[in-house]
Amino acid sequence: MKFNGLTDREVEESREKHGSNAIPDSEPTTFWQEFKETFGDPMIKILLAIAALMIVMFFFGYAEIYEPLGTIVAVLIVAFVSAKTGVASDTKYRELKDSTKKDQCKVHRNGVVVVIDVDDVVVGDKVLLQAGDKIPADGILISGNLHVDNSALNGEAEECKKTEAPQDFQLADDITGETFVDQHSLFRGAVVFDGEGILDVRKVGLQTMMGKMAEEMQEEEPDSPLKVKLAKLAKQISTFGYIGAIVIAVLYFAYFIVSAGGPSLYFAAGAEQIIKDVVEAVSLAVVIIVCAVPEGLPLMISLVLMQNTSKMLDHNVLVRKAEGIETAGSLNILFSDKTGTITKGSLEVVDFFTADGQSIELSQLEHHSAVNGLVDLAIGKNTRSMFDATHRVIGGNATDQALMKFIGEETFRVLDADRDCVVSCSQGFNSTNKFSQARIDSLGKTFYKGAPERLLAVAKHYLDAEGNVKELNLDVLNQKIDGLATKAMRVLAFGYSEKELVENTINDDVVIIGLVGIRDDVRPEAKEAIEEVQNAGIQVVMITGDRLETAVAIAKDAGLLKDESDKALSSAQLNEMSDEEVKAIIPHIRVIARALPTDKSRMVRLCQEMNLVVGMTGDGVNDSPALKRADVGFAMGSGTEAAKEAGKIVILDDNFKSIKDAIWYGRTIYHNILKFCKFQLVINVTAVIVSAIAPFFGVEEPLKVTHLLFVNLVMDGLGAIMLGNEPALEKYMKEKPRRRDESIISKAMMAQILTMGAWLTVISFVYLKHPFFAGLFENEEQHLTGYFVLFIVSALFNGFNVRDDGFGIFKGLNENTGFLKVFFAIIFVQALIVNAPLVPLQVFTWIGNMFSCVPFGIKGWIAVILLAVTMIPVDLIRKCFVGKKN
Repeated sequence: MKFNGLTDREVEESREKHGSNAIPDSEPTTFWQEFKETFGDPMIKILLAIAALMIVMFFFGYAEIYEPLGTIVAVLIVAFVSAKTGVASDTKYRELKDSTKKDQCKVHRNGVVVVIDVDDVVVGDKVLLQAGDKIPADGILISGNLHVDNSALNGEAEECKKTEAPQDFQLADDITGETFVDQHSLFRGAVVFDGEGILDVRKVGLQTMMGKMAEEMQEEEPDSPLKVKLAKLAKQISTFGYIGAIVIAVLYFAYFIVSAGGPSLYFAAGAEQIIKDVVEAVSLAVVIIVCAVPEGLPLMISLVLMQNTSKMLDHNVLVRKAEGIETAGSLNILFSDKTGTITKGSLEVVDFFTADGQSIELSQLEHHSAVNGLVDLAIGKNTRSMFDATHRVIGGNATDQALMKFIGEETFRVLDADRDCVVSCSQGFNSTNKFSQARIDSLGKTFYKGAPERLLAVAKHYLDAEGNVKELNLDVLNQKIDGLATKAMRVLAFGYSEKELVENTINDDVVIIGLVGIRDDVRPEAKEAIEEVQNAGIQVVMITGDRLETAVAIAKDAGLLKDESDKALSSAQLNEMSDEEVKAIIPHIRVIARALPTDKSRMVRLCQEMNLVVGMTGDGVNDSPALKRADVGFAMGSGTEAAKEAGKIVILDDNFKSIKDAIWYGRTIYHNILKFCKFQLVINVTAVIVSAIAPFFGVEEPLKVTHLLFVNLVMDGLGAIMLGNEPALEKYMKEKPRRRDESIISKAMMAQILTMGAWLTVISFVYLKHPFFAGLFENEEQHLTGYFVLFIVSALFNGFNVRDDGFGIFKGLNENTGFLKVFFAIIFVQALIVNAPLVPLQVFTWIGNMFSCVPFGIKGWIAVILLAVTMIPVDLIRKCFVGKKN
């Protein structure tokens, strides 16, 4: 049948009426968008509120301008780093996408066949489809016969037969799992295995199933587990700060009244004195709030995520959304696509055996020359597949292509070039005969390839591994074939006959050369990675479009189905159950077969309702909505653009091991965030307590506002670098996963924070009030400058304590060389600030005045450093008691 196709004018009219076939990309991430998003963070909101309050007090003359300006600078740095990370991740993803050549297709236009970009296809186009082509739009097969691979759409690797549709056939509006496998409908994204035909395009662009899924993915994503935890922490800290500030302000005001000799004498002093005391109490309250809020935490998280986002590229992990990498470490349950993720994504020969049931290692088959040579002929001279110029297998069905890869390109080229070994006549495979045959006169043999039951019904003899002809024993062979069937393998048999080829008949002298087991096999590295992920306490569920029997066999090989309590369900079984019934068995589910996109999205929703952190891997269009809804979606690098757009993380090498690495680094990042929280909150707790009660001990402002600025910006910012690059430890992959609503501050963390905060408070007041330490300095200014040094150096030594929950606080420093560099850099900067007045330059004089610092002697330095070092043994003693208790 000849097709003229559309004219140029009809193309334009169709495009105006039905729209373009282009599926719009998500808008590129802009710096300004990412910058603005930062200000929605609860911790950032608290910091900005404090800055505003300090600015108001500055205008009334009761505060220094340094603190609000410093806080605003910190917020801007956080916003800048976060925006830069987001834009960099998006840019890397788009560079990867742009490096991929645009899909094209062959279309009848103006009476000739032309090659055009897929985006230029319109409704009414007649598209020529051949083996290897990707279907460019939704429509009907109006001519020819095809076998298509729908795995990109429904995850099912089986080939689907399509035949010419009757004239009145209509494309369904409501797509179900059955629509993919009907006889006439074709969908964008599927690939043609074999055959040739004409597609009549009925839907384009956003009207296609792929387009509708792209639109569905625009809905808002759930908050990441880290964001949920930080919001909770921000609320706890702000509540602690505000309540503490109010209580201290009231007590401080009461202290003024008591010091004056009682209420009557105090209020008799006049309104001016009362207002002054109220302002002083409020000023102290503001300092308390400033001390309580960890300004450096948002900056630390932004820096750590940025550092690790670029680092993960070395592990074939492209992080599209920075929070995705930390979320990966929080996973409780991971739903994995089967095809191309757990399995290799294409059929291949995984077992070769002779008719006595003895398997021959595929790598050793060439040593069995008699058998190997005949197998090569039975495949290479009896197939519709071939290798093209780009070394790719084309033509034939999926089975033919798997067999062609089995014999290899070199063997095929030799056979193809052998003019003494020409096929004189042949008969192709058909569903009635279930075998194909080819005659080679020069060898005097007819070769057969087909279903075992067809060849074995006739055969009486077989070749053993050494090439000897022996009598066939069907009992042994059938037992072997049944065993492979339970492993979801398709078995094919090969044979030869000395007689001439007879159509639709297998000659009665056929000798069985051997048999092969074919399937889409499990990736060896995926099996190992699944075990590691399971050992990390993460439940792995395979979710696939394949038959339940096939899925169960693959799951057993992959190590997913181990115990009797492990469940494998079909989509139909799942849909018969209520949400509550499904939730009850979720901990036991390991396989969901014949899954629809709605099943995947439903499972993500139900798990999130159970407060589980959900991961979804996938490569097809059908995976995209669930990838988007999941807490972290892992899209495969070779997958569809729709999947990559939906995922937070792209696994460039499609390797499950890379998913494991992403989980491992995610857990490492979270641990480093916890280390920083312990490091910073000890400082904050001590600063609150010391600032609050020091006035009652006669010490006015032991920590100046500028000292707190140094702590919050310099210490915390550099502390982020110091602890953010702590190495990934194997033990992190043996920990239980965390719940979505689990607090960042655990009981163990709180114990360490309060213990070390209390000890730092004790040595603070010992230093401030004991005459011995006061006697080491010439005056009070030097003594208070010494306390500033003590506070900072104590916090730095506590940095060693938080590196490990046990006693290995000095381990791994060679893997985090930045730790000691930052440690000594902060001490150097502080020494510079303290001794700034000694430098005869105006700028150094200004620095000394700003920090209220005066130089002091070597005795003072030795004393404060020795006091600060006590932070390490005290925490080691605490760990001894914790260890015994545990």
